[in-house]
Amino acid sequence: MKNLKTLLLVLILISGLSAQSALAHCEIPCGIYNDKLRVDLIAEHITTIEKSINQVVALGGAEETDYNQLVRWVNNKEFHANELQHIVTQYFMTQRIKPVAEDDPVKKAKYDLELSLLHELLVWSMKAKQTTDLNTVEELRHALEAFRASYFGEEMHLHH
Repeated sequence: MKNLKTLLLVLILISGLSAQSALAHCEIPCGIYNDKLRVDLIAEHITTIEKSINQVVALGGAEETDYNQLVRWVNNKEFHANELQHIVTQYFMTQRIKPVAEDDPVKKAKYDLELSLLHELLVWSMKAKQTTDLNTVEELRHALEAFRASYFGEEMHLHH
């Protein structure tokens, strides 16, 4: 009976540990990265935020408000803004943008620019949650395209 309890405890611990590690990509050095896909996903989230804003505005201005659909579109907008923020922080800022030596001004300028653009994406994504102003979508797109150009550089035409 004691062995059974010990085995059960070990199985619970193992399943708990493996479930957590399966949630993130990929804070272990797996080497499996698809930067173009992540940028494309951010662009898709921006488009979905835009559609959500348009739906919220339309539903809010309807003669008879369908509050159920209105709430669903607000939640959708929030979800996609959060997903965008997750890609920016967990994928690019945590794993892909690496600190550079201060004595290399070209690499340092690129590093600073990309961090600044990623931060801009985070801020505009937060603002998209707070408003239905389509300017937030344009600012998100502008920041993403500037990031794409800096990140991919000369290879941009291959990744766009």
